Amino acid sequence: MTPPAWLNAFVLLLLVLDPIGNIPTFIALLRGAPSARRKTIVLRECAVATVLLILFLWVGDQFLKVLGLSQSSLGIAGAIILFLIALRMVFESSAKVFGGMPEGEPFIVPLAIPMLVGPSALATVILLGSEHQVGKGTAILAIVLAMSVTTVVLLLSERIARVLGERGLQAMERLMGLLLTAIAVEMFLRGIKEFMKAV
Repeated sequence: MTPPAWLNAFVLLLLVLDPIGNIPTFIALLRGAPSARRKTIVLRECAVATVLLILFLWVGDQFLKVLGLSQSSLGIAGAIILFLIALRMVFESSAKVFGGMPEGEPFIVPLAIPMLVGPSALATVILLGSEHQVGKGTAILAIVLAMSVTTVVLLLSERIARVLGERGLQAMERLMGLLLTAIAVEMFLRGIKEFMKAV
């Protein structure tokens, strides 16, 4: 039995957003903010990220038409990007996204952008918007659900970090990376199949 399109899109977005993997960085970035403000900051940043993803979903189609990109080429490119992200999740990288942590309360950058709404999330949203089996309404539902789960995870980030510990967080992120690798390979094969049909 084939799972519904919204469920496929939701799982893909959740893996790309990687809330478990973002827990350590979110905790570090929010240390400079007052404890009473941290919940508000997480809710605000996740709300901004949700709005940006939905906006990009609507703009993505026009962007692709301007560039003259086909669905098969976008699928293959998206699969390659997701595969590289998955490799970074499975094989821990020592490279840091930020040279130093900002002082005080973060605002939009770097939490909403680029941690939540980064190149991988934008590429995934464009891909979802261009697929015929995933309508705009379905994609928006997937975005809202994935961002809701991400918001809950990040609100509970300190508790989750205490329960799982550093090794537990790494294990969870690698498991998500493994699942994302399989999805990326499936997307790549689907893109090749679409390309062969068009030739």
